[in-house]
Amino acid sequence: MWEPYKKGYKAWLQLERSLADNSIEAYLRDIDKLTQYLQAAGTLKPPDAVELKDLQQFLQSIAGLGLNAASQARILSGIRSFYKYCFIEQIVRKDPTALLESPKQRRALPDVLAFDEIEALIGGIDLSKPEGGRNKAILETMYSCGLRVSEVVGLRLSCLYLDVGYIRVIGKGDKERLVPIGESATKYIRIYQQEIRPHVPIKTGNEDILFLNRRGSKLTRVMIFLIIRDLARQTGITKNISPHTFRHSFATHLVEGGADLRAVQEMLGHESITTTEIYTHLDREYLRETLHRYHPAFR
Repeated sequence: MWEPYKKGYKAWLQLERSLADNSIEAYLRDIDKLTQYLQAAGTLKPPDAVELKDLQQFLQSIAGLGLNAASQARILSGIRSFYKYCFIEQIVRKDPTALLESPKQRRALPDVLAFDEIEALIGGIDLSKPEGGRNKAILETMYSCGLRVSEVVGLRLSCLYLDVGYIRVIGKGDKERLVPIGESATKYIRIYQQEIRPHVPIKTGNEDILFLNRRGSKLTRVMIFLIIRDLARQTGITKNISPHTFRHSFATHLVEGGADLRAVQEMLGHESITTTEIYTHLDREYLRETLHRYHPAFR
């Protein structure tokens, strides 16, 4: 009964959405889960006869299997996508997923470094080595500007406006934004530019890339992760940290200091203010921990 619809949906995913084969197979498995449930429940009917209550009962059934909220939401995403196709192709007159509530997902709060931990990490860099000067410039820039790791490895010389205290960042979806840069980061970028980078044999195509490896190529994201991991080990920091921890710390310290959330959103390059709002949750968590630690009524 559903096979012709699945074939049409597969073709739509391939041609209209241009999805990879693995993604298409995942979406089709979501539809298989729905049809298997309907068949087992004795309510197998064509897509245009499926109602909201059928889908609600389906979600209850997969929740009963022990799937977490994230897995349930992923399956629901596949069902929504299928009904979007059905609506576009006029297979259904109304979308039964429109009023379907997504499972509530608890957002995990990422580890954040305190300012003295940031200073300890950066202070642990061996500046007697050329890569030490480069690494100091990288970490100072990441914390000063709240950059994604992909943004810092892709930072270009032509995007530096250090005289006026800004850098131009190319973020997700090639969207550009101007971000203020602090004096300390500016100082160490200039030292790297003037004293270290000129001695690196630059590979063709990397002439405008700011931070280079010893072979003159753009750094990888993994390399930044390894640099931070080794520094954490040296300084005895046991938190689960990554390059993104610097971005989280940048934003959290701003919010804790009373920064306007819209300004933080702009600096981070978040498309939606909802994404930035996680830092208000982090701030509340910080306040709660402070109360538990210092207030006698909370001990």
